[in-house]
This record gives sequence, structure tokens and C-alpha cells, in this order.
Amino acid sequence: MKTQKSPKRKKMLLKVFSAILAVIVLFVGITTAVTVIGLKANLNKAQSFHDAQCKQIKVENTPDGAWNIYSDDGLKVMQLSDIHLGGGWMSHKKDAMSMNAVAAMITAEKPDFVIVTGDIAYPVPFQAGTANNKSGAKLFAELMESLGVYWTVAYGNHDTEAYSYYDREDITEFYAQYPHCLLRDGAEDVDGYGNQVFNIVKSNGVITRSLFTLDSHSYVDGDIFGILWKYDNIHENQIEWYKETIEKNNNHNRMKLYSSSDSNFAKENPTAGNIRTSVFLHVPLMEYRDAWEEYVNAGYKDTANVIYKYGVAGETGQVVYHGLHEDNFFETMQELYSTDTFFCGHDHLNNFSLDYKGIHLTYSPSVDYLAYVGISKLGTQRGCTVIEIGKNGEIEWSAENYYQDKYVSHYEKEEVTMQELGVTE
Repeated sequence: MKTQKSPKRKKMLLKVFSAILAVIVLFVGITTAVTVIGLKANLNKAQSFHDAQCKQIKVENTPDGAWNIYSDDGLKVMQLSDIHLGGGWMSHKKDAMSMNAVAAMITAEKPDFVIVTGDIAYPVPFQAGTANNKSGAKLFAELMESLGVYWTVAYGNHDTEAYSYYDREDITEFYAQYPHCLLRDGAEDVDGYGNQVFNIVKSNGVITRSLFTLDSHSYVDGDIFGILWKYDNIHENQIEWYKETIEKNNNHNRMKLYSSSDSNFAKENPTAGNIRTSVFLHVPLMEYRDAWEEYVNAGYKDTANVIYKYGVAGETGQVVYHGLHEDNFFETMQELYSTDTFFCGHDHLNNFSLDYKGIHLTYSPSVDYLAYVGISKLGTQRGCTVIEIGKNGEIEWSAENYYQDKYVSHYEKEEVTMQELGVTE
């Protein structure tokens, strides 16, 4: 015979359940209110920054989806990476610090164009307090519009998490509404979003350098939430598109050179039309690991394959958290003899730059105040990469730390410890 629960016990269980439900409702209500209030305050802050007086470059989106940036004087590009704006009730203070850092560096450097190599948003609930990735995206877009600088992004793994509210198509459509954002869906029938090329074009129509942004995707092999650090690679159809685009641009330049006053030079030098290119993406190639390990194993000295430029590897464990599988992207770059510089983000404590087998592999400093535990109180890793492209496509770059005096913050700059980051000898 089944025993019946007594009315008194039923009433007690109902009270307990009601109390738990009330606590949950209260918690959700409070966190929602804090999120809304905090996000509005940060949006107001994003809109409060002054115009950085960056040059308003002439840009054109061509019928084939490429962007032409017209300049006879070259281009100043800033690479930012891993900004990690949470946009939730747990990240308001750190989001404000990130925006302050970005604004200070752009205002001082006055770049013509900013390329963000991924992870603008960081919708990780247990750190940000939300899974709404459009909140962080909006903070950044509003900030960049206030600063009045042209920009784009090569997506990272955190921009659109599996559990976040919006996917890459949604966020791309959202960003594209902003006048200074040049991010679009990108090449058709190619995996990912934002696979784009930005051509620096002189008044005579010659392309002096092409800047490629590629979607390095997110996680693979069942690692849906990224807890095993199994990162994707550049896909074969992206590599094919990159190759076809370079060949198309080279043909364009050869036609321009043959019909110009430099025609004799072009005829005598069949490779004169080859365009120099730079590639920007989030997750580093496996060759970053190969280059760094070869340099370290040689006693931190140059080798036949590796020439050290600057920086250190500050990450522990795997050190370089590259794509999980093999791909032939690096080999394709070598074969085409076009790409001379490659820029990535992702590993927040790595900031080295090495020439590996003729191609410079460079990490940008990160901005992150949120993702790595305790990173908001550390400063050696925080900054940007400043890239100077000359009038004929020549290129030079440097890693710049945010805590230099030249970066004057609109709001008070936080106190940090300038920690020793990695070793170089």
C-alpha cells in the first residue's frame, strides 16, 4: 500500500519550492536590471569619446566584393586583438577599461584603418554574466563610430560561441550597419564570414599591397564549448579563394604596369606585377609553433629558417594554441611568393614576431581585461600592433604597449603590474 504524504509535509515542500523559485526570480530580476543599467552606462561611455581625427580614407566596395582603399601615400594600420567585451552584469567595469584602452591607442596613433583579429565579444556567462554576444559587439561598434575610424574584424572563436544568442551572419549584418565598418559576409561559396581582401590602390590603378582577413572559425572534433582547446584550421576553399584572388590581382597589376610609363621595366621583370600581401586572422598557424620551437631549441638564436624580430612567448603549456589539424596554407603562401607578413591574435600572452622561411609571423598584443584570470591587473601584454605601409607597399610594424605615456586615456588609466612575460634567453 502506498503511503500518502501528509498535508503538513506537502505544505512544507510547497513553501521550500516557492522560496527557491522566489530567490531565482529575484536573482534573474536583479542581474537583468544590473545588466541593462550597466550596458546603458557603457554605451553612453562608448559614445562619449571624441573623434580621433583619423584620416577619412577613400574606400570603394567593388562588384566582386573586394574593398579598394585609395592612397598614393601608403596606409597606417592598427591591429587590435582579443578585446573581450562581455556586455553583461559581471563585466561592466572591465568592459569600460577595454574601451578606454582602445580609444587611447587609436586617438594617439590615428590609424587610417583598424583590423581586429578576433574576439571583440566575450559572451561567456560565468565571466561576463550574459550569453548575449551582440551586447559586446554593440559597445565596440559604437566606440569605433565615436572615434571615426574605418575598421573590420577577422572573427575569433569567442565572437559567436555555440551557446551565444547570435551567429556570425547575425553579427556581420549588425556590424555592417555602421558607416565606418567594412566587414561584410565575404567571398561567396567560401567557408566562414568576413573572408575579404582590402587592396591599397594608387591613383594610377596599381595595387601596392593587399590585406586579407580570414575567418579561422571556432572549435572542432566535438569540442563544441572549447574546453579542450581544439581549434579549427583555415579550410581548403578559403585557401583556394586566397590563391585565386592573388592571381587575379597580379594580373590586374601587370596590365596596369604594361600600359604605364614603367612598361619596359615590367617586360624585363616578369614578377614586377606580383602584389605583396599581408594576412590577418585570429588563431595562429601551426608554423608559429614550429618557428618558435626552432628558435628556442637553437638557444634563442637565429637559424637558417628563423630570424627573430621582437617579443616573447608568454603562454604556458602548449605555448602556441594553433589549429588542430594540418593544412597547406603556409605552403601555398610560399608557392605564390606574395604574402610576406602574417598577423594573428588568440594567445593573449604571446607577442613575438619571427621571420619563418621568408614569411614574418607576428602576434599582436591583446587588450583583454576579462578572459584570463587576473589579467586586468597585469600590463605587459596589453597593447596593439602599429603597421606602416609605404607608398609602394613596403611594410614595417611594431608592438606598442598601452601603458606608454603617449597613450593618454580619456578616463583614468588603471594601475597594473608590468610582469615579466616569458623569456628570451
